Amino acid sequence: MNGDLFSPETLAFLAAALGRTLWMTFIGCTIGFVIGMGLAILRRTRAPLPAPLRWAAALYVETFRRIPFLVILILVLFSVQAFAPDLSLLGIATIAVTLAATAYLTEIVGAGLDAVPRPQIESAEVLGLSWFDTLRHVVLPQAWSVILPPAAAFMVMFVKDTALASHLGVVELAFAGKILVNKGFSPLAGFGAVLVLYALISWPLGRIASSLESRLAASRNR
Repeated sequence: MNGDLFSPETLAFLAAALGRTLWMTFIGCTIGFVIGMGLAILRRTRAPLPAPLRWAAALYVETFRRIPFLVILILVLFSVQAFAPDLSLLGIATIAVTLAATAYLTEIVGAGLDAVPRPQIESAEVLGLSWFDTLRHVVLPQAWSVILPPAAAFMVMFVKDTALASHLGVVELAFAGKILVNKGFSPLAGFGAVLVLYALISWPLGRIASSLESRLAASRNR
């Protein structure tokens, strides 16, 4: 790698680091959202059969929301390597992101579900709708406007938190800046390039989240 920040080699290196950051964020948060949706729904079912599952889901969410992400990364590293020693560090970091994102997104989805007025759910039950139909036709259509804005904002926040994956040796954006400095670039140039790339990711995502929140808030007020 030469000293030209805009050389094809350096740009390809930064693009690869950017790709890893985006991969961890979007894959981890997307899977976390899907699992979180399931856990949030499970915790609010009243059927007696899944009661132990509800307790396990609550324990998982409360535990992982209180563990620093760096600790989750280290725990996942040693746990996964014991069973899958050939899994890449990027894969291990993505699993850690998924575990952390699932816990937080479960709470976000749960808040959206709880925002639906209880009388509407009771009315659906009186009309003979099953639990699943009530969820699909009554609860979720109203809950989306409460769920999506904070979920999008959480994803924007987690773009920056993935920098902690550098402690595992994953060459994401923050670690790429350190490597550039070690290769002879000035700290201003190396980490300045990283700063610009983080801004290019976070700013449009933040704008999308803000726009989504405004539009959904307007739809709720109509």
